[in-house]
Amino acid sequence: MDEFLQGLPKAELHLHIEGTLEPELMFELASRNGVTVPFATVDEVRAAYEFTDLQSFLDIYYAACSVLVTEQDFYDLTAAYLDRAMDQGVRHAEIFFDPQTHTDRGIPFPTVVSGITRALDDHRDRVSSLLIMCFLRHLSAESAMATLAASLPFRERIAAVGLDSGERGNSPVKFAAVFDRARSEGYRVVAHAGEEGPADYVIQALDLLGAERIDHGVRALDDDRLVARLARERIPLTMCPLSNVKLRVFDRLEDHNLAEFLRRDVVVTVNSDDPAYFGGYVGDNYVAVRAALDLSRDEMIRLARNSFQAAFLDDAARRSYLGELDAYVAAHG
Repeated sequence: MDEFLQGLPKAELHLHIEGTLEPELMFELASRNGVTVPFATVDEVRAAYEFTDLQSFLDIYYAACSVLVTEQDFYDLTAAYLDRAMDQGVRHAEIFFDPQTHTDRGIPFPTVVSGITRALDDHRDRVSSLLIMCFLRHLSAESAMATLAASLPFRERIAAVGLDSGERGNSPVKFAAVFDRARSEGYRVVAHAGEEGPADYVIQALDLLGAERIDHGVRALDDDRLVARLARERIPLTMCPLSNVKLRVFDRLEDHNLAEFLRRDVVVTVNSDDPAYFGGYVGDNYVAVRAALDLSRDEMIRLARNSFQAAFLDDAARRSYLGELDAYVAAHG
């Protein structure tokens, strides 16, 4: 079953490219760019990945990004993720990036986008992809609006905008005007909500930002009317089970509420979030969640099917990937 799940064709819809920075590449880029990191060995880095909440992770995450300096660095980071993802059954990836993490330390916006998209192009014959630009919610709405303006010359390479970083004290309403502008420019919209924040943040993301998908959304279960709405309107949740345990949203994977959402007919998907930090890529999440929640083979196939249904694909590409999924399932009896 584990081998079947790793190879199961799937889309990954919740993946922060900066969160795929493995310690080995971190040291390589630090050496290349003359950047000092506060760790001596790979083992020391991994030992630091014991988090108490989202913010304790973000502190290390943003510090590690200091090694990303040149276009080639962003290329190497993205190419390494795509190679790993393909080994875990990913046929289509919708990749988040956080430009403010880089522009605020003097890295030009074009450097970031050009490195990432060059890697996406070089892998396009093996895995399709699109790029989602996220605004950092702990920064100001004015900073987000300036980032949106900086993105417009690259509009053809960026399919959607999102909202990420620490939820506490940073409700979606803060960014309503930014997302109004983004939608007017033709961007599609997703948003992190209901990871540490309340169910109301999910409602705000839908009603004030115009989100078409909710990233995480585990707290939506606190509001039965909201769960019914998610199911009725087919609004997908891009859940990240191993991340939620690593960041203490749930104490144990066995406590995760993914299965309840699935059985209440919500369009749930499984993703890896920041896999270099959270102990597994997307196939690893499939394997872990099946065992912990006692999900059936059919339910796991449904999760993979949901991933293509929830993706920002055109109808022809969606049908092609769903056909590939059906053929894989039939071939594995």
